[in-house]
Amino acid sequence: MGSIPLYSSIPFVLMLLSIALLPLLTPHFWESNKNKLIVSLILGIPTAIYLIATGFTHALYHSLVFDYVPFMILLGGLFVITGGIFVDGDVESKPMNNAIMIGIGGVLASFMGTTGAAMLMIRPVIHTIERRNFKVHIILFFIAVVANCGGLLTPIGDPPLFMMYLRGAPFEWFFRLTPEWFVTNILLLIIFYFVDNHFWNKETEELRKIEKESTIPIKIKGTHNFIFLIGVVASVAFLNKHYITAIETNHYLGFIREAAILAMAILSMIFTKKETRKSNQFTWHPIEEVAFLFLGIFITMVPCILYLEENANHLGVNTPVLFYYFSGGLSSFLDNTPTAVTFYSLAEGLVKLDPSIIQNVEVVAGIPAKFMIAISTASVFFGAMTYIGNGPNFMVKAIAEHSGIKMPHFFEYMYKFSLIVLLPIFIIIQLIFL
Repeated sequence: MGSIPLYSSIPFVLMLLSIALLPLLTPHFWESNKNKLIVSLILGIPTAIYLIATGFTHALYHSLVFDYVPFMILLGGLFVITGGIFVDGDVESKPMNNAIMIGIGGVLASFMGTTGAAMLMIRPVIHTIERRNFKVHIILFFIAVVANCGGLLTPIGDPPLFMMYLRGAPFEWFFRLTPEWFVTNILLLIIFYFVDNHFWNKETEELRKIEKESTIPIKIKGTHNFIFLIGVVASVAFLNKHYITAIETNHYLGFIREAAILAMAILSMIFTKKETRKSNQFTWHPIEEVAFLFLGIFITMVPCILYLEENANHLGVNTPVLFYYFSGGLSSFLDNTPTAVTFYSLAEGLVKLDPSIIQNVEVVAGIPAKFMIAISTASVFFGAMTYIGNGPNFMVKAIAEHSGIKMPHFFEYMYKFSLIVLLPIFIIIQLIFL
């Protein structure tokens, strides 16, 4: 087993370009999950054969068994459980109420995942604002807060953080990112309030009167699923090597966490009424899409990770600020999960080349804590910069469009929203905390 060449990362680049460009170039082709699986296999199988032939079988095996399987079980479990919780009702769609709903979604995102929180909250939000004439901005801020920035506080919140957790970052460590989480989300909610107030004042007096008179109390069905959700959080928090030391010597014992999550998902399927899932328009399509795409990602990213570990000292990314902007930049246009893993591997490579960089500094999962903070915050936050930065973004966009809300196209989203609202906030976060 020798060094791995840069060209072995080409399938990974092609995989990410497929995710970014095929929905724009061939939307009809990309609608089919079968076609997504075909793309993953076309790029993944040759990569797997190459890795096995060149002696990197263990790296491939570790990526699939200890990264992909836990990743999919966690996302699948959260998807099933949150799909059994249906929130119904109609509050007055004035700016403060809208900000509160988005804020609640932002808090939930850290404890039920950005995908779970977004799918739980998007329909009641759309129901609340359906009579509004000006409502696109509400969905945009929803994507920023609920589908992305709200998920920073736990490994359950966003997949990049779960990947860092699997690499040794303690569950409770992410709570130390509360200042970054609070400042970012409070700034977004303040800006949202003033923007929504501007558009609320442009609505007709008649509409504002109808809004006030047409309120329906919020009702939640499937509340028993919150118990299963707590079970998932407890499984991730406590069924790990920090509390079960035997996992250190036998990695397979770590799968008791996945077994517990699967049990929670199965109980949710058994005890949740079919009518509740039907009200949520629950289908397996979104989680199938994630499973098929990430199968290709987790295979093809192995050569890229190995290359970064071997060549970390030549790439020039060696400060928290550089890790922040490189992680954030790539998370904007690629999926933020492989981006976080890639830059973690880069940081790990720097430590292997120069162990002195972790002397007399706080260390998390084998890398300087400042690097982990930069990678985690950037991967989560910058996922909101485009529709393709994080999985829930496109899902929210699709649901909004299905409900008759005309959403901005890919580039319009950037120059009308993310570049002028989000990017300045993310720069402020870097200046304050890094």
